[in-house]
Amino acid sequence: MTVDILVNPRARGIGASGSLRRALLDAASRGRARVHTTTSLDDLERAAHDIAARGTTGVIVAGGDGTHMTALSALARAFGPDLPPIGLAPCGTVSTVARNLGARGGARAWTVRLVGAACAGEARRRPQLTLRVRDDGGGERIGFIFGAGLVARFFDVYYALPRQGRASAAAVAARVFAGSFVGSVFARRVLEPAAATVSVDGRLVDGRAWTLLVASVVRDVGLHFLVTYRAREQSDAFHVVGSGLPARRLGPQLPRVLTGRPLRGEPRIDAVARALDVRFDGAPDRYVLDGDTFAAGAVEVGVGPLVTILSPP
Repeated sequence: MTVDILVNPRARGIGASGSLRRALLDAASRGRARVHTTTSLDDLERAAHDIAARGTTGVIVAGGDGTHMTALSALARAFGPDLPPIGLAPCGTVSTVARNLGARGGARAWTVRLVGAACAGEARRRPQLTLRVRDDGGGERIGFIFGAGLVARFFDVYYALPRQGRASAAAVAARVFAGSFVGSVFARRVLEPAAATVSVDGRLVDGRAWTLLVASVVRDVGLHFLVTYRAREQSDAFHVVGSGLPARRLGPQLPRVLTGRPLRGEPRIDAVARALDVRFDGAPDRYVLDGDTFAAGAVEVGVGPLVTILSPP
């Protein structure tokens, strides 16, 4: 077996823990995997094309959600539609997507098991749909969770914190939830609607201001928020959820999100779809793909390639 490992040394999980990086490299050495350390987007593009030229039986990406999305996008450009099997090592602060796709327990133990199983040809394989996200700035990316409105505002607040991680994210969410009942300035800022025209599968949706807009191929979009509870309902489509409710009416619905129940109130979107078109009114607005933020005037979310996901037996 010839396995390649893409390592982002700047991923917070790897950078904060020398033991995790040593364990990863030791497992790669035992399995005779080729390790590619990438510190920039150019490094990643070169590594992806090198892997495609030399051939591989699988690629493991070590990093967080943003690293996984960026690497998968680069590999899709290098390989075209014939992507190799992919393993997502949860080496970020949260690693929401990897945990949706089976990662359990501590990051170090899971990563070592994943590398060992992939190198021995013993990894489990499961098909996983992805999203293909294009924007009018020329960006085209492959990922799993798209969000706008409060999702983008949430990450703006989260990334401004001195420390990131599950506890910090949960604290921000709790503050928004509590503030939504009284209409606090903080809650209103995070829950500020995105002014946009939205179409789902080519049909224009009523509503021009969206407090929440999410499209995902996984159910848990972070912190056990089961917003897209129908994400695996169809193997060739994703779940789109939107709400135009103000902070005072949307925030109190958090218990429904935690238990995987639909949101209430209009305007609302709750559909399994193959295409989502978002056109922001006026100036470009921010959107999020797997934890990374981008700015655009228009975004098209469609069905991405079907990826074979590797995991330990």
